[in-house]
Amino acid sequence: MTVNISIITICFNNLSELLTTIQSVDEQTQPPFEHWIIDGSTNSDIKNYLTNHTQPAYRKWLCERDNGIADAFNKGIQLASGDILNLLNSADYYIHENVLKIVSTTFVNNTSIQWLHAKYQLQRGGIWVIIGKPFEKNKLYRGMRGLAHPTMFIKKTLHNTHGLYKTSLSIAMDYDFVCRIASEKCMFLDQPLVVFAANGTSQINYIASLNQTQAVYESYFGKSLKMSIWMLRLKLLHYLLKSKLGKFLYKIKVLLKLENM
Repeated sequence: MTVNISIITICFNNLSELLTTIQSVDEQTQPPFEHWIIDGSTNSDIKNYLTNHTQPAYRKWLCERDNGIADAFNKGIQLASGDILNLLNSADYYIHENVLKIVSTTFVNNTSIQWLHAKYQLQRGGIWVIIGKPFEKNKLYRGMRGLAHPTMFIKKTLHNTHGLYKTSLSIAMDYDFVCRIASEKCMFLDQPLVVFAANGTSQINYIASLNQTQAVYESYFGKSLKMSIWMLRLKLLHYLLKSKLGKFLYKIKVLLKLENM
């Protein structure tokens, strides 16, 4: 027994990065139910590739301009017909060929969970590390620390209950959605499922992402001294990691296996 998983990949003028994502999807031992590519490009490279190269039956696409990341996500969610949705960004990719099989088995064996997430691999301070922690509602003040939407597999019915992504948010739309589903039953897989490409939107605009995350939190829960202190900590660590001293200290942290702290 399996579940139907719809993968949604949004992209914009980045065919070479999209091909990395496509390859990881096509290598899965359990194929997805659907792989929707939502292409908002200003050029026709991606559309031409998808049209002129044979694609598996599960691959579908929509090529039209959108109004930003959240709008593109929403288009994919509304088109998808699978039971479980995964937003796998173009350039990001599954860490091995059994990811969808593991996720499907987890949902089959744990019918009460509404969503799950897992660890992920990314580059930090010039070093590839694996991070991620179980989601805890009482630690929402930490933003997306230890949680990343490409590792999140959610039941589509959650969008019927909690709505789509807010198009008014340019970066923290995933965190906003997490705030809305925080009380839904979830599970954490203590293993990496996704590899993050370097220089994603939230990484390039890290400080803006933190500021928007704090604004989202306050819109739901009010002002929080605890969150203000946490956000200040993250900003200081971000700037420290850009320095030679910061990179050196982080290498020591990784050697001590503390990168997930």
